[in-house]
Amino acid sequence: MNSRSLRIATRRSPLALWQAEHVKARLCAAHPGLGVELLPMSTAGDRLLGQSLATAGGKGLFVKELEVAMLEGRADLAVHSMKDVPVQLPDGMTLGALLAGEDPRDAFVSNAHESLDHLPRGAIVGTASLRRASQLRALRPDLAVEPLRGNVNTRLAKLDNREYDAIILACAGLDRLGFSERIRERFAVTRMLPAIAQGVVGVECRADDQQLHDWLAPLHDEHSALRLRAERAFNARLGGACQVPVAGHATASGERLRLVGLVGAADGTQIVRGEIGGPVDEAAQLGLNLAERLLDDGAAAILRNLGIEV
Repeated sequence: MNSRSLRIATRRSPLALWQAEHVKARLCAAHPGLGVELLPMSTAGDRLLGQSLATAGGKGLFVKELEVAMLEGRADLAVHSMKDVPVQLPDGMTLGALLAGEDPRDAFVSNAHESLDHLPRGAIVGTASLRRASQLRALRPDLAVEPLRGNVNTRLAKLDNREYDAIILACAGLDRLGFSERIRERFAVTRMLPAIAQGVVGVECRADDQQLHDWLAPLHDEHSALRLRAERAFNARLGGACQVPVAGHATASGERLRLVGLVGAADGTQIVRGEIGGPVDEAAQLGLNLAERLLDDGAAAILRNLGIEV
């Protein structure tokens, strides 16, 4: 019988709670008798729904309060969608486990139109992501791309209230919450490149908690770790923030890894895309090399226009 009880810090959104419950179930299955409870919290990212993430302060708004709870000893671990986790973690914090990734693609969701190509000119498409907005405008400059904030349920409700003709969400979140039937089209990654780490759930904890690291070990997936090593290194070199329309997706096959990445102008008029391949044990270096290649090919100018020097 384990004498210690673990507390999982989590956001209160339905998707965050699903992910935290999933990690709890995995921990309890791997370590019978281990006590695990959830500590639901409201983060600044959840409260500032009237602003875009780019202007409100970035994706770190979704994790900061959870990290403070761990550093203060009120929680032992936190469960995140890894695409919400900044490149730099606070001192003393680390990623204790990365779970096997689910569908990394973006989803086209609409009640009246079967795909992006079937939307009429001037149709209103909702997204909170600069990355999605940039690629949407490049694919369909005739559409009206409008901001859309809130959790998955809130965004679906706004679509159902006819505030939008279509919305773009992550397939993984819809699948996890039982909304797979709402997906009309799963975009090929060659058409809509996903966010860095999309579809991967991560567990953050204190770096010095060795007992917890041991308990988390059975949850860790090395393929996800390889993928994120490349994607997060690529993102870090390009500024690593949601103020930048950056996308990247890595896949590993055997001992080889392939990374595709892009940087786009917010209005979709410029998209710099590239790909790189190499040994899996050089994943992080491949991410850096691809970022440098894109910077040389025009991404540096796009970032400078956004006020970002790299």
